Amino acid sequence: MGSELLSRDKLVIDGTIWRLLQAMKRDFKVGITTEQDFNNEVMAKLEKIEAGEIPAVPSERVYFGDMKSFLEQITPKRFVLLDTLHKSGSMTVYALAKKLKRHYANVYADVKALELIGLVEKDAEGCYSVPWDEVTASFRLAA
Repeated sequence: MGSELLSRDKLVIDGTIWRLLQAMKRDFKVGITTEQDFNNEVMAKLEKIEAGEIPAVPSERVYFGDMKSFLEQITPKRFVLLDTLHKSGSMTVYALAKKLKRHYANVYADVKALELIGLVEKDAEGCYSVPWDEVTASFRLAA
């Protein structure tokens, strides 16, 4: 597995249920896990959905195969960017770069990387936001 991004939950949910879930409080979990643990988690969630259990608070996730990959993607500057964008609300990359006092090209690259992970979303007007009420990061310490 190595240093690649494992995946974001890619469960296909009926459009109506998906819209209801989007309107609810949203949480995002970032973690470091094995491919086997990831697969086990997805299967457990599928079993719950098939049994008719819909989570009260939807949670999206992204997992990394190791700490090195995690730290390459969630850098200190990207963390500041996330915090600033969440507190300030939706804005363009240009406005965010001005607010952060950083070069546009660097902020653009960081926003695109965070968008790919799923931590930042782009709206129809081309503005970016951090729609998450909570982002939780977790990892296991070596035994």
